[in-house]
Order: sequence, then structure tokens, then C-alpha cells
Amino acid sequence: MRPGIDYTGICVCWFCHDGQGNFVMQKRGKNCRDEQGKWDTGGGTLEFADEVEKRLQQEIGEELGVRILEAEFLGFRNVYRSINNKKTHWLGLDFKVLVNPQVVSNKEPHKFDEIGWFTLKTLPKKLHSQLPKFFEKYKKKLN
Repeated sequence: MRPGIDYTGICVCWFCHDGQGNFVMQKRGKNCRDEQGKWDTGGGTLEFADEVEKRLQQEIGEELGVRILEAEFLGFRNVYRSINNKKTHWLGLDFKVLVNPQVVSNKEPHKFDEIGWFTLKTLPKKLHSQLPKFFEKYKKKLN
């Protein structure tokens, strides 16, 4: 049984920022399961018996090597996509997370080609398919 395909998967999604209007994104590499070459803000699967906040910290630590200074729950999204001609459904638990930008680094270079800091006005080209919906839903909370 595979989350998102055989049953609705649940994931934590984050928007890590520096408190000054900048946020970090990761460019998905060839070893990501989908949307290679696209820029994303980050996310990870919630496993059985995981506590949401602990999974959020674990995933951010694994991917960016940084601790959460402050986290704000933004809301949730139903995420419907097709990947390799298979329909998927995820429930995304979305967070705005304050981090120390001087500590952030790419801790999974086998998965992410690069990381970069952006503003909502300087978004990179080739965004993950779900980011426009994310930005639209939370634009007032992200500024």
C-alpha cells in the first residue's frame, strides 16, 4: 500500500523564511520521485504514529540542516495530481517556519540539485505544480 496512491497520504509542507521576506526553496533533482528540475519549498510524509511537529522538525533538519525557531500552522490543502498516469491524493498540512538562514544548507544533495533564497516577487522559473495554489491560498499569511 502506497500513500497518496492506494489511500490518501498525509504530509507536512513548509515555507521556511528568515523573518525578512526571504524564503528558501530546493530544486528537485533526478532522484526525487517526481517533478525533477522544479523548485519546491519542501515537504515530507507523515508516517503512522508521527507527531506532526516532530515530523516537521525532522524533515526540515534532514533536508536543510536547521532547527525550527518558530512555526505557524497555515492550514491544509487537498493535493490532487497525476504522476506516471496514476491519480494521487495527499492532504498537505502547511506551515510557515522561521529558521536561521546562516545555518541553512543542502543536506540532501543526492535529492536536491541546489537551494536558493527568494522573495514572493523573485520566484524562480519552473515551480512545483502545487506551489501556485499554495502561494495563492496563503499569500496574506506569507508576507
